[in-house]
Amino acid sequence: MEARSSAALVAAAVVALLVLVPEASRAERFVVGDAARWTWGYNYTDWVIKKGPFFQNDTLVFMYDPPNATVHAHSVYMMRNAADYQSCNLKAAKLVAGVTQGAGSGFEFVLKKRKPHYFVCGERGGIHCTMGQMKFIVKPKSSACRD
Repeated sequence: MEARSSAALVAAAVVALLVLVPEASRAERFVVGDAARWTWGYNYTDWVIKKGPFFQNDTLVFMYDPPNATVHAHSVYMMRNAADYQSCNLKAAKLVAGVTQGAGSGFEFVLKKRKPHYFVCGERGGIHCTMGQMKFIVKPKSSACRD
């Protein structure tokens, strides 16, 4: 009888943990661009379509090499709205990762809010955004939808 009650207590504890586990623990981690990483000429809009949907608390990892004699600089900017995103207007954009932050294990951005996130590379006066396709939009869904 004692073994049965111990097993029941363990089962109850497991169920309680599953119920109490915060939503963030179910979040996923995505390397932006997969093996291509954050680079010139890759179609990130297609990547978002293939990888989505994205949810609150998911993490986007931007990986790129620091600039050197053979590698152009990359960065990550957050655009304030769709119009600035479409035109690659960096005047009101917020730098979220500089040219060295993508090295090693990369720069991590957690999607905390359920709103559109407009990401672009702001290097070379915005040409990486306008001509290099280094831009994408993510609008995370509620974490509760993942279940």
